[in-house]
Amino acid sequence: MENKKYSSYAEIERDLEILKVEKEIYYQKILLSIDRTKESILPSKSATFIGNLYQKVFSGMYGTILKMIIPYVFNWYLNRKRGN
Repeated sequence: MENKKYSSYAEIERDLEILKVEKEIYYQKILLSIDRTKESILPSKSATFIGNLYQKVFSGMYGTILKMIIPYVFNWYLNRKRGN
């Protein structure tokens, strides 16, 4: 990068202002990139719906019963497949 020779303080101030605006543009691009990355990582609305449905099903008395029964059913299924 070559050194630039300035003839007045106004030229220096103008270049500093340009650099400041460029810096802000790059900063906003980074923020936009982060937001897009978050959107791609976060679950979609359908996954959120399934999570809410799961929470509703497994809360309360039915949820307690299901939480007790599911491990037994799972173990029975695994043992049945093995032939035990």
